[in-house]
Amino acid sequence: MRRSTLLAFFLLATPILLDPIAYAQAPSPADTAAPFRVAIAGMAHGHTSGFLHRVKDRHDVEIVGVAEPDRKLFDRYAADFLLDAGLYHADLDEMLKSTHPQAVLVYTNTFDHRRAVEICAKHHVPVMMEKPLAVSNEHARAMAQAAQDAKSPVLVNYETTWYRSNRAAYDLVHENAIGEIRKVVVHDGHPGPKKINVQPEFFAWLTDPKLGGAGALFDFGCYGADLMTWLMDGKRPDSVTAVTQHFQPDVYPRVDDEATMVVAYPKAQAIFQASWNWPFDRKDIEVYGETGYAITVKRDDIRLRLPKSEEKLQNAKPVLAPYDDSLRFLRAVVVDGLKTDGPSSLETNLVVTEILDAARQSAATGKTIGIAK
Repeated sequence: MRRSTLLAFFLLATPILLDPIAYAQAPSPADTAAPFRVAIAGMAHGHTSGFLHRVKDRHDVEIVGVAEPDRKLFDRYAADFLLDAGLYHADLDEMLKSTHPQAVLVYTNTFDHRRAVEICAKHHVPVMMEKPLAVSNEHARAMAQAAQDAKSPVLVNYETTWYRSNRAAYDLVHENAIGEIRKVVVHDGHPGPKKINVQPEFFAWLTDPKLGGAGALFDFGCYGADLMTWLMDGKRPDSVTAVTQHFQPDVYPRVDDEATMVVAYPKAQAIFQASWNWPFDRKDIEVYGETGYAITVKRDDIRLRLPKSEEKLQNAKPVLAPYDDSLRFLRAVVVDGLKTDGPSSLETNLVVTEILDAARQSAATGKTIGIAK
């Protein structure tokens, strides 16, 4: 099926968007309903530990099963987070048949996202996976087809989706406070998976070009592609030009550790700087419009300059629920029929995968890659 047809399906078939203000003022799910029943597919992604830490004291979420072929890996997390041994399943298909979760959270390597989505689609179970969506356009289209056939949501979780600062930048653009976008610069990364001591199973696939898609290019380039696609209301770029380098070839011999992408639109340009060589962790975005700019500062602050004014550092306003938390958002989509738009949506991340795939091709060939319309 053609990509345009798939996107049309998602734009037409998604439920009507709930009023976010009304939703935020309503009682929380924890006060009004049984816990949201989720299952985990895979534990090889390092973000597994962050998720388990966040939910250990929450009463609005219940983990009903974990599918992980490596029993030792499950046992390690079970010991660290006091997980019941009865949650363990070696096979995802078998787990879905026996536990019937409302949604599945995927923490596999990126290559295995496709398999997880296709299995969950067979059972009509919604999925939220850790970024990025896919290792290739082929995998992304296969997941979109499976989701369409099952009429089941597929979402992608980015840490930056829930930042107050990013939401503030988006609102400023869409309120026309800084004028039409002309340039966006995104910085994402850290000193590298080796230096920050990621888990061994995480390091193994992050540095495998088949399982991860690339190195820093995919690991951190996806953040910029996601945020820019969101800021541009889903518009696809005209072209992508990318350069990748190996500053630490002895540590990362098979994948890049430094990547820069230039993504061109008819009247705007985006630059994504993805790196495993920053001296510190960073995830920030600079948005320059015709009349002003907004620069995010970590999660909660923004540097803003408007016409006839000096730059000001200000605290971004709180994000309304359920747009402030991945699990609240997932529950709202699955239980309440919230529209799956924005940075987490499948349609946005199909565009993200196009950008990443083109960037990998550009870096390999030294050519600018056009995006077919």
